Amino acid sequence: MAIVNRRARHEYHILETYDTGMILTGPEVKSIRNGLANLAEAHCIVRKDRVLLIGCHISPYKPAAMNNPHDPTRSRQLLLHKKEVERLLGKLKEKGLTVVPLKLYFNERGFAKLEIGLARGKKMHDKRHDVKERDVRRDLQRQYKV
Repeated sequence: MAIVNRRARHEYHILETYDTGMILTGPEVKSIRNGLANLAEAHCIVRKDRVLLIGCHISPYKPAAMNNPHDPTRSRQLLLHKKEVERLLGKLKEKGLTVVPLKLYFNERGFAKLEIGLARGKKMHDKRHDVKERDVRRDLQRQYKV
């Protein structure tokens, strides 16, 4: 099961993607397994050679909430290799580029991973063009399905 940030693909052109690990507490992992996370308002920043996820809402896990209270929207550190962080820093100096979270999932070993993307914002006409292409593809599929 994956938690996808559908808004990111609508609002940005994704240029590159990276798979990152996350530093989480035990109850946060259980909440993510139950699908109680939201990436819609989240964004990533690079600060002091660290990549941080800001604004990701992970709801408290009810059975552990009494013993482990936490802030659902706290900033979480992402785990990347040093060369990847330096590459991101170099790319972020270009005008108009940002880092956005795309998908939160568990890999085959059971670790929570976050897919982030280096992105450039779309203009309004780009968004309209994408919607038009999607509608045309959907209409073609309906015609050939019958």
